[in-house]
Amino acid sequence: MVSTRLQIIEDAMRRFSDLPPEVFFKEDLLRLGLSLALPGAPQEAYQKKSYFIFSFDRTPIDQMGAQENLRAPEEIALVGGEYDLRRTIVSVRLNPASPYRLLFDSDRDGYVLHLEDKTICDVQFPPEPEHYRRKLSNGKPVSEIAPTIEWGYLIYLTVFRQCQYFGSDQECRFCDINGNFRQQREAGLPYTTVKSIEEIMEALDIIAAGGGPSKAYTLTGGSVTSTLRGKSEADFYVEYAEAIEGRFPNRWIGKAVVQALPREELLKFRDAGIRIYHPNYEVWDEKLFAALCPGKQQYIGRTEWIDRILAARDVFGASCVIPNFVAGIEMSRPYGFQSVDEAVRSTGEGLEFFMSQGVTPRFTTWCPEPLSDLGSQEPAPLDYHLRLLQVYRDTMAKYRLAPPPGYGPSGAGHAVFSVSSFMDALPETVGSAAS
Repeated sequence: MVSTRLQIIEDAMRRFSDLPPEVFFKEDLLRLGLSLALPGAPQEAYQKKSYFIFSFDRTPIDQMGAQENLRAPEEIALVGGEYDLRRTIVSVRLNPASPYRLLFDSDRDGYVLHLEDKTICDVQFPPEPEHYRRKLSNGKPVSEIAPTIEWGYLIYLTVFRQCQYFGSDQECRFCDINGNFRQQREAGLPYTTVKSIEEIMEALDIIAAGGGPSKAYTLTGGSVTSTLRGKSEADFYVEYAEAIEGRFPNRWIGKAVVQALPREELLKFRDAGIRIYHPNYEVWDEKLFAALCPGKQQYIGRTEWIDRILAARDVFGASCVIPNFVAGIEMSRPYGFQSVDEAVRSTGEGLEFFMSQGVTPRFTTWCPEPLSDLGSQEPAPLDYHLRLLQVYRDTMAKYRLAPPPGYGPSGAGHAVFSVSSFMDALPETVGSAAS
């Protein structure tokens, strides 16, 4: 007899009883996506999915017969239900074939999360930010230029919508930044290739004047392998940081997601006011790094990438150097490990290496995006993600590390980071100055 999805979840809850119940549904939703059954928009305004950098969907938008991409909320919050879930914020990844469905329950006069034939919990939608109703002087929606995620905590500034790692011999095999750019443009949606500094500043003026909940911003975009508008990667992105911090000094925690750069280029970011540096490492294993990140291997290389991560500690401080791992690509086919044990052991080695030296990585839960090279396969098993959360939590405790700054509070019921449960699985730290 084939187990139902709910039986799989409940069995996992028994086997991983040291993890909070919220992470089981959150990780499974991030893996499998969500089927949207909105008969119409809720009466109250809510924040819609912005496609702020990647699609984070299991289905291309041209295969969404009900145009779910235009109605989906950016995130949802899971609340209550039989499992008494504390508020758990989850990024919406659309998949019409998912066993998880978002339905309107007339008896509750609200939306609920359904798994197969059972209601799991109530669902809350993120309120629409005030600036989402505004346009810039050039007519572009402010929500396109400066969307927010993490329930309003983070302003996400993707100032370059494409990546110069291009083609199968350079693009990271799990990444759909270029494919998503193409699908958005082909669908006729507003999707600015390079956002000007003037657009960013006008959008931030509007956000700042509205006094919303945002505490941090991420400055990012695709990698620059040669030049972009006559500038190197560092010089291109630093100009935005200088403009933002010059007008809004210490208004937000400034975070930059760029490649692993030499120390002299990182000093430019620090001097501009950037506080947190994300040189995303993606996957620990040496062979997998070369196979899954061919452009990064070709232009910088794994050894140099690691060396530059460690060197960045002297620029930003170890706790503010936070490389991202794409959790799950360790088991992608045909490159990855065959077993959960091998995959967890490998990434655990990476966590041990970095955390022993004060660097605290983070995760994004891998969702196979169909416009990426690995998009036609199934995600890593749920057990992999649950075991990785345990290893992450325990390695953090081993080295007495605090939750990474710039991600808001940690702990189930408090965390706002929506594309992984690593903050939900850590002990509660609410109201930290580093948040």
